[in-house]
Amino acid sequence: MKKALILLNMGGANSLDEVELFLKNMFSDKNILPINSFLRKIIGTIIVKRRVNEVKSNFQKYMNGKSPLTEITDRLIEKIKKRLDIEVAPAMRYVPPFASPALKKFRDSGVDNLILFPMYPQYSTTTTLSSIEDIENRLKELNYSPTITVIEPYYDNYDYIAMITDNIMDSMEGKDTTEYDLILSAHGLPMKIVKQGDPYQKQIEANVSALKIYLRSKNIIFNDIRLAYQSKVGNSLWLEPTLIDTIKTQNNKKVVIYPLSFTIDNSETIFELDIEIREIANRMQYEEYIVVKCFNDSDKFVDFIIKRVRAIG
Repeated sequence: MKKALILLNMGGANSLDEVELFLKNMFSDKNILPINSFLRKIIGTIIVKRRVNEVKSNFQKYMNGKSPLTEITDRLIEKIKKRLDIEVAPAMRYVPPFASPALKKFRDSGVDNLILFPMYPQYSTTTTLSSIEDIENRLKELNYSPTITVIEPYYDNYDYIAMITDNIMDSMEGKDTTEYDLILSAHGLPMKIVKQGDPYQKQIEANVSALKIYLRSKNIIFNDIRLAYQSKVGNSLWLEPTLIDTIKTQNNKKVVIYPLSFTIDNSETIFELDIEIREIANRMQYEEYIVVKCFNDSDKFVDFIIKRVRAIG
């Protein structure tokens, strides 16, 4: 049986021209806007028109015109390839590199077992399911029927929790953790989707609980550990509390922000957390505002991925 590994992610605009493509594809996704297709097209078009110029401006001003997600993913894959004797490729949901070119290559080279590794630690219909369905649809288009194995959510995996802790402590640079509040920032989700049975909120809360237990076991004590949600879009009810409200009402003005939903840095960690929310913290006269980096292409993350892939046999 010939295997190949695909890393699933939403993707990030690789240029200013791709910003609109990203937004259009995201708000055309039935898992993102779970309404009938006619309304989804109308509402999606309105959202894109309202947001595209502002997002482009932010990309140009703060991010050199592109998301780093694809480049980081490519570096990660090169490291994995050196240690796993199988083909490895990325599959982004909303912008290139899309899944089809890799799937066609795998089909033509005789791959009959696809391993899908979601770069989302927690499962959601808006992320993991959307990416898996995208793979399934593209396989049908290519008349390609390999066996598919999906790596299970790893939000409470011991090694994953240890990696989070290592990243947090690296960012502290020897500072006294008891002086800081640790804010675990997860990507938000509309309450409508949660109420439809999406397990994301429960897995986020389990992730937070596992991390608290691990930190306590290592005698790493923060002044407080709190969960907040970022990236709200529109006026509907979303998971709360929002990160913005949390920052505005924080008593302790020394905080460490950990991006709980992400494994690779992107516009929502680099711009939203490290620039946009930081500006709010500065206006609120915070003494310190530390944003922890994602795993990116670190050797520990490479080890983690390889271990999970090998564990399935």
